[in-house]
Amino acid sequence: MRGRDVVKKTVRVVGAVIYNEQNEILCALRSPEMSLPNFWEFPGGKMEEGENPEETLVREIHEELGCTIEVYEKMKEVHHEYPNIIVHLLTYKAKIVEGEPKAKEHAELKWVPIRNLHSLEWAPADIPTVEALLKGV
Repeated sequence: MRGRDVVKKTVRVVGAVIYNEQNEILCALRSPEMSLPNFWEFPGGKMEEGENPEETLVREIHEELGCTIEVYEKMKEVHHEYPNIIVHLLTYKAKIVEGEPKAKEHAELKWVPIRNLHSLEWAPADIPTVEALLKGV
């Protein structure tokens, strides 16, 4: 009965908590083609070999949303174990400095006031960051 001792792959990912001038947060709905479809998340993606988290975020946001961000301080570091993978997620505060975000890979994007973030159904790994935002961290 050693079949249960499967070693899960750990994936290092980063997410951008992007603010606008109204202090709203850019939220991204995962599309039906993605893993964890129809959950909301902070946009971002997998870190590649040799990249630091900030570089990954700038690259991923440019690829996914077609805009350029400036990355600020780290907000949260989360280890979340899904049934088939372990996610090591780093979230950072960020701001768009060029372009308008467009949902290239996501089903939808929307700006949400911080106080209303709890009204969305978040991907489990993103919930600690949502809670930190609601507490004003």
